[in-house]
This record gives sequence, C-alpha cells and structure tokens, in this order.
Amino acid sequence: MADDNRLSRRNLLAAGGALAGAAMGGPAQAAPPAPSVPADTGAVQGGRVMFPNWRGSGDRPPAPTPSPQPPGQRVGYCVIGLGRLSLDEILPAFGETKRSRLAAVMSGSPEKAKLVARQYGLPEDAVYGYDEWDRLKANPNVQAVYVVTPNGLHRDNVVAAAAAGKQVLCEKPMAVSSDECREMIAACAKASVKLMIAYRCQYEPHNRAVIRIARSGEFGRPRTIQAFNGQTTGLPEQWRLKKALAGGGSLPDIGLYCLNTTRAVLGEEPELIQAQIHSPPDDPKYREVEETVSFTMRFPSGVIAQCMSSYGVYEARSLTLHTGNASVDLQNAFAYEGQRLYIGHRDGKNAARDEKVLSAKNQFALEMDHFSRCIQENLRPRTPGEEGLQDQVLMEAIYEAARTGAPVKVGPPQGAGAGLDVTRGPEPEEPS
Repeated sequence: MADDNRLSRRNLLAAGGALAGAAMGGPAQAAPPAPSVPADTGAVQGGRVMFPNWRGSGDRPPAPTPSPQPPGQRVGYCVIGLGRLSLDEILPAFGETKRSRLAAVMSGSPEKAKLVARQYGLPEDAVYGYDEWDRLKANPNVQAVYVVTPNGLHRDNVVAAAAAGKQVLCEKPMAVSSDECREMIAACAKASVKLMIAYRCQYEPHNRAVIRIARSGEFGRPRTIQAFNGQTTGLPEQWRLKKALAGGGSLPDIGLYCLNTTRAVLGEEPELIQAQIHSPPDDPKYREVEETVSFTMRFPSGVIAQCMSSYGVYEARSLTLHTGNASVDLQNAFAYEGQRLYIGHRDGKNAARDEKVLSAKNQFALEMDHFSRCIQENLRPRTPGEEGLQDQVLMEAIYEAARTGAPVKVGPPQGAGAGLDVTRGPEPEEPS
C-alpha cells in the first residue's frame, strides 16, 4: 500500500507539471517531464524555497518567494536619533528587511529610547546616549549605524561612528557643507569602514524604472526633465527652519530629491546652473532659511533640467522625463509610497498613455538591505559618500547662482573618471 501511495504521488506531481507547463505557454498536446520543483509544495534549491510559475501566460509571473537571512546572519544596526523619521518609517521598515536587523538605538532622551527599545524587543543594554560611543564600540551585535539626526549633527555622528569601527549609513543631505562631507569621507576611509548616503529613491522600483527608460533609449534620448518637490511647513520651532541644524530650507530638505534624482536618471553631472530663491518677507518662519527654490541645470548631453522645491505649497512630488517620442511621468516620485508611472507615446495614429505597474516596496528596507549586502560582500555602495559630497557642492552652486543672479559653471568631481555614474558604486540588486 505504501508503494502504491508513492506511485500515486509521483503521478500527481507529473500531472501537475504538465498543467504548469501548459499554463506557462508550453505545448498542451504532450506532457513535459515532471519539473524538479513540485508545483504546490515547492523545493529547496540554492538555499531558498523555490516554486514554479503557477500562473497562466496571460498574467505576469509572481515574484520570487522571499528568502530572508536568519536573524543571526543579518547586519545589526544601531539607529542614531529617534525623531519622527526613525519612529514612523525606519524602525518599522526593519520588519520588511531580509539582510538587516535592529540591534540598538541611540538617543538624547533616555525615557524615549527605553520605551522604543521595549517596543522593538531590545534589551536594556542596547540603549545608548550620544556620549556612549565607546560602549557602542564594544557591542559586537552592532556592525553598522544609521545616522538619522538633524543635518548639522551628521558630521560629528559619522566621525564618531567611524572611530567606533562601525559601518555608516547616513541620512541625506550628507551634511551642511562640502567641507564637512570631505571630513566624513576621510574619517570613514581612515577607519576602513563603508559610508553610504540614504538616497532611498535610487533603490525604489519606479524611480529605477525611469532610470532604465532614460538610459535604454527605448523612446529616444532624454531632452528635458522637470522635477518638483513641495509641501507646506508649519511649527516655526522645528529644527528644519534653523540654519545651523538644517543647512538651508527647502533645497537641502526636499529640493535635494530633484537634484539627486535628475543626476541619477541621466548618470551625468551638470555643467551649468542657474537659480532663483524667494521667501515671503513677512513670514517669520523664513528668517534663516528659504521657502522656494527654482534651479535649472544644463548637462553635457544637452539635457535641460528644471527643478523646484517649496515649503509653501500643497504637497506634490513629481518627475517628468521628456524624449522625442514619449513623456515619462512619475507621480509621487519622492514620496515614501504611492508611486505611479505613466508613459505617454504614439500608438499608431493615436496617442496612448500607459501605466507601468510595478510592485511597491519599502524604500527604507531596500536601502538598508543594499548597505547590508555591501557590508557582507565587501561591495562599494551605490550611493557612497562621494555621491553626497557632489550634491552638496551643487547645492552650494545653486545658492551662489541665486545670490548673484549669474550662471555658475560646475562639472564632475575633480579627479573623477570619464563616463556615467562617476560618483556611484555598482547597481543594486533588483528587489525580489
């Protein structure tokens, strides 16, 4: 009876394989050999559970089954700074990572840090104050830090983390001056630790699709780019309106997304910048920083990019790439979620506007897992310190162009090689 049961099971698997082959577009008239992976139960191959495509040829195939690393193999992070971004976005994102885990937190508020540690199951000795870098250095469970403090504190936090021997992921903007950026790069190089800037959009699937479209030439070469990032800002006492902590207003906070994404889409560095800045003279919020910035960049290929950011408008975050044959419109381009990608193009005698539907992924989880992979496999991050430094240099040129009213000549970093992506590391893995 046992042999009969085994035979029946083999026959069922073979039948299932035949159906799966037909569903994937294979010939229905002859049953193909039984697949090496059972249709419904799957099988372990290459250290992960694999399933064959069970969907018909009319549907897109499912994504690979998630294959997270065991907790003990993941890179342990200490999140530095427990403000709104950390609590609302970054800490929850660890629940969607595959290579990264939360191992500790650091804050200037012991009460808040202890509460957050309990919420995420961290032991009491995994809570640190800003003066406890030596104790963090001695914690083998922490291999990396994620710096999420105000911009004006990034330099000191990164230098301290490097001295503690921890790999460093730092929020954007990298710092409040190009000189500080250079200090951060030098400190990490001296300590032989990696430095990555958290440009989450460069890891987000819809933004990456725009990059592929622009560089593939599928719809012709890029001609112009329009990028806008705007929101309203209240609470005059918040640190983003203090120049010493923020470095500037809407430009380094949200305009940076327009600047960095445009550079990432083209892979080029601008050669000329023009800019204007306006702040309401009667609004005390803008005593130290600007409300609205408009800047235009000309690239060596001839592409003109028009970018704007503002703290005084209803929330809108858009990126549009124009070619000779299409307009590529990414809505909610710089938001944490809700991206939608549309391509307007000719369809015979008609005009078409198609939506490219992609699976949504947590951007913070993607960027952390990329950095973890770079640590585990000794790779250069896609967005290293040099990427943050170049943006800071260009933002300083934007402020100079706005101040003088004259165009400012810029270009690739001194000593950079020829070609595209001179400030970036290898392409990240495509998310599963």
